[in-house]
Amino acid sequence: MNFIRDFVRHYLLAVQFFTRIPITGALAEWVGFSPTMLRASAAHFPGVGVLVGAVAAAVYALLAALLPDTAYSPLVAAVLSTVATALLTGGFHEDGLADVADGLGGSYNKARALEIMKDSRVGAFGAMALSLALLAKVALLALLGSVDGPPDGWDAAPFEGWYVCTALFAGHVVSRTLPLLLVYWLPHVGDTAASKSKPLADQISFNSLLIAFLWCFVALALVLWAQAATDLIVACGFSVLAVLYMHRLFKRRLQGFTGDCLGAAQQVCEIAFYLGVTITL
Repeated sequence: MNFIRDFVRHYLLAVQFFTRIPITGALAEWVGFSPTMLRASAAHFPGVGVLVGAVAAAVYALLAALLPDTAYSPLVAAVLSTVATALLTGGFHEDGLADVADGLGGSYNKARALEIMKDSRVGAFGAMALSLALLAKVALLALLGSVDGPPDGWDAAPFEGWYVCTALFAGHVVSRTLPLLLVYWLPHVGDTAASKSKPLADQISFNSLLIAFLWCFVALALVLWAQAATDLIVACGFSVLAVLYMHRLFKRRLQGFTGDCLGAAQQVCEIAFYLGVTITL
C-alpha cells in the first residue's frame, strides 16, 4: 500500500513539475515536496509523456475528424496538436532547447556557455533552433498524417489519423525516457544552488531507471496494435542515436549536463522518433 501511495505522489509531483496542470489545495498538501521526492519523481518522467502524448493524440484525432478532407488538413492538425502540447507543458522543453543552442552556439568556453544558458533572453542561435525544431515536428507529423491508412490485413483504420496519433503518443513517452540516461551518465554542472533540476540530478538510481523504462515499455506495448514492431524499433533506434549524440555533445562541450540540456535532449529525441517512423513508411 505504501508503494502505491508513493508511486502516485511521485507521479503527481512529476506532473506538477513538468506541466501546467495545477496540483493545488489539499491534493498538493497530500503530495508534498522535498528534494528526495523530486529525485524519486524522475522515474515518472515517461509517465508525464503518457499524459502529454495522450492529449496530443486526442487533439489530432479530433481535428482529423472535424476538418474537411483536404491535403492541408494533416498540416493543420499537426500544428494545433503541437500548440496543445506547448500549452500543456508551458514550452518547458522548448525553452531548454533554445537556451542550449544559445549557450553552445554563443561560446566554446564552458563557463561562458553556461552563463549564456542562464540568460532568459532568446538569442539568434536559440531562435533558429526553436524555429527549426517546431518546423521539423510539424512537417514530419503532417507527412505521417498525409499517408495515413489502415495497416496490412485491416479493412479500415479504427479512426481517422490513427497512425500519426500512435506515433505522437509513443514519441512523447520515448523522448522523456531516454534523456534520463544523461542524468545517469553525466554529472550536473552549472549553478547548482539555483538550478531547479539539481535535486533530481544529484543521483538517479538504477531502480528509478527501471521504473522509467517500465513506463516506456508499457506505453509502447499499447501502440503495438496500430504499428508494426519493426516500425517502433526503427523509431526508437533513431531516438537512441539522438540521445547518444546529445551525450557526446554535452560531455565534450560542458563536461556534464544542466536542466536545459535535458529539455533539449527531449526535443531532439522526439523529432528523431517521428523521423524514424516516417522513414519506415
